[in-house]
Amino acid sequence: QDIKITGVSTLSSDEVDRMVQEAEKFAGEDQAKREAVDTKNQADSMSYQTEKQLEELDDKVPADIKAKVDEKLAALKEAIAADQTEGMKTAMDELQKEVMAMGQAVYSQPGAEGGAPPPPGGDAGGAPPPPGGKPDDVIDADFTDSKDSKDSK
Repeated sequence: QDIKITGVSTLSSDEVDRMVQEAEKFAGEDQAKREAVDTKNQADSMSYQTEKQLEELDDKVPADIKAKVDEKLAALKEAIAADQTEGMKTAMDELQKEVMAMGQAVYSQPGAEGGAPPPPGGDAGGAPPPPGGKPDDVIDADFTDSKDSKDSK
């Protein structure tokens, strides 16, 4: 990354050089602060999303898995409150593992992956359509509205 100051300025070249040196000197600190803020934002987002999932799937999540997720969620919230970047990263990784286990437990339950029920009057396991493309009772035709042709005259 290059910093270039151009244009007419009332600053002397010494002042410009000093500013450039300061910018380069604090670039590492700025990067660390940005990483800390990004990590905290990710942790806040993950915390919110996990709480939302727990609300939506409350009755479908086994109690032991829910307890583990709640424990990891509490640890993440503590790390966020203490503003510990490394603690947040560790807590997010651990919470992610528990959330994945929760998802697997919910979707492996009987009836969870069955999809939508058949439409009313429909046959869930009906006979497949006859080979050759179109079913026998379909008629392809053009349509014109007789009211429109009378009105246009």
